Amino acid sequence: MTLVQMQFRPVSTRHVHGTVADTMDAAGPQVWEDMTVEVALSVMAAARTGHLVVCDDDGLCTGLVTRARLTAVRDGSGYTDRICLRDIADVIAPFASPLTTRAEAERAMRHRRLGALPVVDEQGNALGVLALSR
Repeated sequence: MTLVQMQFRPVSTRHVHGTVADTMDAAGPQVWEDMTVEVALSVMAAARTGHLVVCDDDGLCTGLVTRARLTAVRDGSGYTDRICLRDIADVIAPFASPLTTRAEAERAMRHRRLGALPVVDEQGNALGVLALSR
């Protein structure tokens, strides 16, 4: 059985400028790397979210996975029900520091074509998620 760690943190008022810490959303559901794609999709549906923060066995953030990525894997020709989040090569994402400016983070996200970016502290704990402005 795979455990899901839920951590809700207060969300600050959104600002156009400032640091990532000023504008990030709560981290939302945090799941372990050994969770299967099907279970991850179920957790997303239950949590009504489009992403999950992925953690290793020590609870440190290793990346973020989106509903679109999980659906693409599930619909792929090589899919089996044994594929875990750690098996998805691009689940490991770049991270933002809470002190990074929002403008720097958004530029990096657009350059890498990421819709969301995990925000982690110095130890690798997920603090939140930064999503691109529309």
